[in-house]
Amino acid sequence: MSINNFVKTIQNIMRGDSGINGDAQRIEQMTSFLFLKIYDAKEEDWEFHDENYQSIIPEELRWRNWAVDKKDGRAMTGQELLDFVNIKLFPQLKKLPVTEHTPIKKSIVRAVFEDSNQYMKDGILLRQVINHIDGIAFDEYKERHAFGEVYETILKSLQSAGNAGEFYTPRAVTDFMVQMIAPQLGESIADFACGTGGFLTSALHQLEKQVNTVEDRNRYNQSIFGIEKKPLPYLLCITNMLLHDIESPRIYHGNSLERNVREYRDNDLFDVVLMNPPYGGKESDSVKMNFPADLRSSETADLFMSVIMYRLKATGRAAVIIPDGF
Repeated sequence: MSINNFVKTIQNIMRGDSGINGDAQRIEQMTSFLFLKIYDAKEEDWEFHDENYQSIIPEELRWRNWAVDKKDGRAMTGQELLDFVNIKLFPQLKKLPVTEHTPIKKSIVRAVFEDSNQYMKDGILLRQVINHIDGIAFDEYKERHAFGEVYETILKSLQSAGNAGEFYTPRAVTDFMVQMIAPQLGESIADFACGTGGFLTSALHQLEKQVNTVEDRNRYNQSIFGIEKKPLPYLLCITNMLLHDIESPRIYHGNSLERNVREYRDNDLFDVVLMNPPYGGKESDSVKMNFPADLRSSETADLFMSVIMYRLKATGRAAVIIPDGF
């Protein structure tokens, strides 16, 4: 299968479905199923290395057990597939049992689907989309990394998808900023409004070159931290991290501004902060109260700069995109 035509083909299939309006919904729909396919490939790795591994996803909802078309005439399609996805798959994934003891690599499934929606109304077209996604072999290292091109296509198409474009900073910009900051393996790297994970993946590309041992790989896996408020970029970011071999991504769905900055302690601080904070937005008075009086502002970029100051180590460094008026 041609990697470069992957996104275009899926979007063309979805254009025939009356339930989807616009590129943002198409991208959200596509990425929900991509996540399940990629997560299933990851689980195969985890099962191989740990014979006691237990999936958080119920057996009948795992990609391998419902999505794969074995060409024996038994694969769900049409109304049966729609009913399965709408009545079982999405509702149950939204309510997976998660406690404070659930490992991150398991709890992310529920976090990803809590705000995800299924828009398609044509079960035959949905089967075509699923078959196309299933055609990529994520268990093959080269193909998994070639998928980065597909991922870039998805992110670039966000730029023309209305407001969703705000979550994409051009790769050349993120790469340049990371190059200037020069993160080192063992340092902690954060983005408090991480969008689709552009800065974090650029940082990971830099760190990947420094990995030589198993200990290095563990440090690589623990190096990044992100928070994203909106569900679509959060879903894309988690998928992005799994593709970059971060098996337990510390990416959280929430608003970085909703915690009182006076509460941060030493273990909340980072060596490196890389950000393109949202600006032009307005926050409620209750959010502003999380900041000292002289730092309260109605401009989100100002508030994020305050968060950076409170969460950067004394020896830390930051690269931030800010509006002209700052």
